[in-house]
Amino acid sequence: MSRVAKQPIPIPSGIQVAIDGHQVVVKGKQGSLEMVLHRTVSLIQEGDELKVVPRSELAEHRCMAGTMRALVNNMVTGAHSGFERRLQLVGVGYRAQAQGNVLNLTLGFSHPVEFSVPEGITVETPSQTEIVVRGADKQKVGQVAAKIRAYRPPDAYKGKGVRYANETIILKEAKKK
Repeated sequence: MSRVAKQPIPIPSGIQVAIDGHQVVVKGKQGSLEMVLHRTVSLIQEGDELKVVPRSELAEHRCMAGTMRALVNNMVTGAHSGFERRLQLVGVGYRAQAQGNVLNLTLGFSHPVEFSVPEGITVETPSQTEIVVRGADKQKVGQVAAKIRAYRPPDAYKGKGVRYANETIILKEAKKK
């Protein structure tokens, strides 16, 4: 069995987990998340821990147990404390401004870019060159951050664009005469 799947998932206080067949619902202070487990695994709640068990010892079942354990753990973590991705805008005149459900971006195009934030995600701009994407669903937070970054990915020569806060850009050397 997968090493990941062998570890139990601790349930912090304030988190409610409901298991109905293959349907898992996790509720917490950050929100409520739902997921349908793969048919090859089952989820067992023992006290304040969850265990993911494969239905048999087939390789597919054991592999899927590790994947489902990681996804359920992300649900529990997201419902308890949430997830966050930070983006930085690098470039002259590059700005971001959050207004309700819309993120206004000025990225050097001839027009401003308006990004509508999906439900369950909050976007903040502590400064004009920083964007903070927060939410309970790890996949959704990462997807929203990737969509914002895709408007102007970092340039390989000057480094201008939207980048993740911890991302390092390796600049190419300019053409020599």
